[in-house]
Amino acid sequence: MIKEIHRKLAQREISVTELVQRYLSTIKDKEEQIKAFITITEQQALEAARKLDSEIQEGKELGILEGIPFAVKDNILTKGIKTTACSKILQNYIGVYDATVIRKLKEAGAIILGKTNMDEFAMGSSTENSAFFPTKNPWDERRVPGGSSGGSAAAVAAQMVPFALGSDTGGSIRQPAAFCGIVGFKPSYGAVSRYGLIALASSLDVIGPLTLSVEDAEIVFRVISGKDDLDSTSYDLRACSLPKEKITVGIPQECFSQGLDSEIKENMEKTIEKLKAAEITIKTISLPLLPYSLACYYIILPAEASANLARYDGIRYSPLDTELEGNDLLSLYYDTRGLGFGSEVRRRIVLGTFVLSRGYYEAFYKRAQKVRKLITEEYKRIFSEVDFIISPTTPTLPFFLGEKKDDPLAMYLSDIFTVSANIAGVPAISIPSGFSKEHLPIGLQITAPYGKDFLLLEFAKKIEKIVAYE
Repeated sequence: MIKEIHRKLAQREISVTELVQRYLSTIKDKEEQIKAFITITEQQALEAARKLDSEIQEGKELGILEGIPFAVKDNILTKGIKTTACSKILQNYIGVYDATVIRKLKEAGAIILGKTNMDEFAMGSSTENSAFFPTKNPWDERRVPGGSSGGSAAAVAAQMVPFALGSDTGGSIRQPAAFCGIVGFKPSYGAVSRYGLIALASSLDVIGPLTLSVEDAEIVFRVISGKDDLDSTSYDLRACSLPKEKITVGIPQECFSQGLDSEIKENMEKTIEKLKAAEITIKTISLPLLPYSLACYYIILPAEASANLARYDGIRYSPLDTELEGNDLLSLYYDTRGLGFGSEVRRRIVLGTFVLSRGYYEAFYKRAQKVRKLITEEYKRIFSEVDFIISPTTPTLPFFLGEKKDDPLAMYLSDIFTVSANIAGVPAISIPSGFSKEHLPIGLQITAPYGKDFLLLEFAKKIEKIVAYE
């Protein structure tokens, strides 16, 4: 998709302005039904397009992303554009600087068309926790697009933009990518700078692309990845190629015993047969700690979130529209956070504060960190035996809007196959692998060793051709 658009722009089959106008028109046609965007930056996008067209007329040679429109999840800072994290507590906040990924994409010539809807502060798996409105799945508007990057996934699936940025703390890029039938790539922790990302859980958060193909994901990733002096956890990746000898893929046996939908199980079995036919060695492996990864994740994440969200106190950042009256500073904090945070955010803050409190820190948080170390070591052990791990991305098909909204535990189970990659910091990608009988998308997840992001993308391109829609 991106290369084809680039070719048309380079050969002047279409101007950048015409391209941007076409995508803006698609947004206007579909947005009322899908509700993918929080903010649409039409004026800024057209100004950037006209400027680039003038430079092209003067003989400018276009880079691969120059003139390509894209969308941004609303927890990634954009200078001069609202960045709300889809929370009432930040509903008037306008970014004063660009996140590193935005700066890199702007320098590459890509053009922002808007900010996408998400679960508030990235807490959720359906984009129903947005403080403003839920997003709908383009394949079936009665169903959720997944979350928390549901707006970005829906925008790409509905072809409102060629690509979008999301953030992934426990599956928030891969799960909506699977639900919306597109590609979602979660890089290794630190491969992409987090500077300018509104933090949820700092040791888990990763920014990554949502695209229509693995090739497009690789193009975007090459631009946004790399060491950033503003993020001490970031580093430069080394490019590497697939080995010429046979590739061995591990299939975790635990994936077939975690409440897996029958159609997803059938799709997985067909995928395995296709891989065997392509002369890829299949090995059944065991990840015995996989069932514990969700419990580990839902202790570490709330703990870090409770600390990160302490800054939203009604004094800093943009205040609520509501006039608050209190007798003292503590009352102001209570009122601001009570009105500004939604129920899921409040739930996780309370849980995080609890597991960090005296008397419970050792029993919960410290124990979860020990389990995290064991999960990381488990991945290292498995990757000494296999080159990649393949599993379903999600245990279920896209569920109906409202189906799990009042059952947080059922919602959390949507991330059972994805959270362990964040806990261990390894890269993982979700690619489309078929449809259900009701023509709902099914995703396939591929996981690679830490730092082998380019290797994963190269392998995923190969698998993408083998595992085609039926």
